[in-house]
Amino acid sequence: MSEYVEDNDELEEGELYEHYRVAVDAGQKAIRIDKFLSNRIENASRSRIQAAADAGNILVNGDAVKSNYKVKPHDEVQIVMDYPRRELKIVAEDIPLEIVYEDDHLVVINKPPGLVVHPGHGNYTGTLVNALAYYFKDLPLFNSEDPRPGLVHRIDKDTSGLLVVAKTEQAKNKLALQFFEKTTERRYQALVWGSVKEDEGTVTGNIGRSLKNRQVFTVFPEGDFGKHAVTHYTVLRRIGYVTLVECRLETGRTHQIRVHMKYINHPLFNDSNYGGDQILRGTTFTKYKQFVQNCFKILPRQALHAKTLGFIHPATGEKMQFTSELPDDMQQAIDRWENYIANRND
Repeated sequence: MSEYVEDNDELEEGELYEHYRVAVDAGQKAIRIDKFLSNRIENASRSRIQAAADAGNILVNGDAVKSNYKVKPHDEVQIVMDYPRRELKIVAEDIPLEIVYEDDHLVVINKPPGLVVHPGHGNYTGTLVNALAYYFKDLPLFNSEDPRPGLVHRIDKDTSGLLVVAKTEQAKNKLALQFFEKTTERRYQALVWGSVKEDEGTVTGNIGRSLKNRQVFTVFPEGDFGKHAVTHYTVLRRIGYVTLVECRLETGRTHQIRVHMKYINHPLFNDSNYGGDQILRGTTFTKYKQFVQNCFKILPRQALHAKTLGFIHPATGEKMQFTSELPDDMQQAIDRWENYIANRND
């Protein structure tokens, strides 16, 4: 019996793809790999497996193979596949989109804060997917039966910034493999509480759902809980009681930057899930408290923006890189902090 290991990964804060590893046993007869995998992976049709092979997402002993490859004893098989479509009808909605780049294979979107990426519990309309279903209503990849058409990664509802969306099945699979193999470039800017001491650093710690509150995530520094996560940060500006940092994701776990920055005692400014919506640094003066509360009103969300996104184009092989400016709410909050620190009397 072959050894079968399910290793689903969370690609950029979203469980959008499945990853499996299968070790072929010594007595295995030579059969096509699409048949071999469809017999061993639940709910994996041969068409899904063949689509993965066409995109180069089936590896045997580290090399990409086609669906007609015949497995041999002791082969090590890896496959990355799109999740099967679920029973959820997507309603196309004419929601404005800020398109940064578009060609026949993909589109890069600058997502505003407050926009949910894909439908889920409590958010079945008004999402980015609903907007995409309208914008790409004539494309075969986008249909009312697929709740995540074209998505290979996502960012949180109240995080702003760049997302790449595939327009073809081949582009979707090839982009997904890049996110899975961590070859994409993802840089965020975050305003965090406190003066970050080191100019740069790395946070490493397994991230998983909190054992006390399933709505949030936490770091498990030891043991088997959670999934491996690494965030690199660089200080851009220290502004008194807050710091503007750039965070570079090496992995893409749910809430990764938010959880890791809280772990090192620098929660994101106004992050209600992780304690950043409290006054965590500064003075006890009423004037200061009013100033912070006004900043919270200007920036009614966690201060996090996906500023830079880089990847290899799935059709041309060209290196693509995009950047977006900080949205007005986050920039206004930073400007107010700089003005307050420059003119404070405390």
